Amino acid sequence: MKATAAGIAAVQRPDGGIPWETGGHLDPWNHLEAAMGLDVAGLKAEAEAAYDWLHRNQRPDGSWAARYRDGKIDLSTMDTNFTAYVAVGTRHHFLLTGDRAWLDRMWPVVDRAVDAVLRRQQPSGAISWRDDPEVRLVAGCGSIHHALTQALALASTMGLDRPQWRDAARRLRAALVGEPRLFAAKPHAMDWYYPILGSVVTGADATARLAAGWDRFVEPGLGVRCVHHEPWVTGGETAELALTLATRGERARAGELLACVARLRLDDGSYWTGYQYADDEFWPDERTTWTSGAVLLATAALDGDPATCEVFGEQRNRQV
Repeated sequence: MKATAAGIAAVQRPDGGIPWETGGHLDPWNHLEAAMGLDVAGLKAEAEAAYDWLHRNQRPDGSWAARYRDGKIDLSTMDTNFTAYVAVGTRHHFLLTGDRAWLDRMWPVVDRAVDAVLRRQQPSGAISWRDDPEVRLVAGCGSIHHALTQALALASTMGLDRPQWRDAARRLRAALVGEPRLFAAKPHAMDWYYPILGSVVTGADATARLAAGWDRFVEPGLGVRCVHHEPWVTGGETAELALTLATRGERARAGELLACVARLRLDDGSYWTGYQYADDEFWPDERTTWTSGAVLLATAALDGDPATCEVFGEQRNRQV
């Protein structure tokens, strides 16, 4: 997978930012997914340049903008799940490197980011996506729950306690599990598997959730449909479901899914975003760095990489 990581690095801007593709836009969540892919492939310097970008571009309130283009803000609103995700990437890099000096530098970034996100938490425990408090997303909040588990683990490493974060994670989990009406109903696969990848639903409940949605979202031999009603499988969702399965110990099914992604791979190691199998064409006409990052992470998990399995595995739920 060295070629895939090299492809991400080739798209990375001189300032460390990783856009979706050359000349494209950047968002903090997918920037981090690509950075973690660089890390598991051994490109530490390039990964750290991506974290330096986050350090330099964090706004005074602890957030990042939802979208950047050519080094400038393109959409100023904060996506809460985008801002929270820095905790996931930071812990992943620290576990891979053991670099405490680097963590000491990144910790204030994580601390401010988590507080920025939790200012959007509602009395119900749910967290709004953007400025409209009525828009709450299952996948986004599942990702935030994941980030909170990692932020708590980082706080513990720093010798600190953040009981308000622990309480926020518990309240968010309770809302996701017990109050589904609070969240926008969407047909996306991410709403199916992200509560598992985000450690909201675990154990036997996770097994049951996977079984309930499998035929709806998984196209045999092709991968995961981005939305259940369209004949379109996507590399990112397929790799993330493989990551979910691999970190739960379901290695055979993870391997089968990851093998499906090979259809999207080009000779240079990059990946098409998706494949429209009714029309037999790759669509859209883009090769995204975050797809490559997700494939690299799933591959690392399937290979038993300790840092990736720790950050994305169910055992992290002990933090909350």
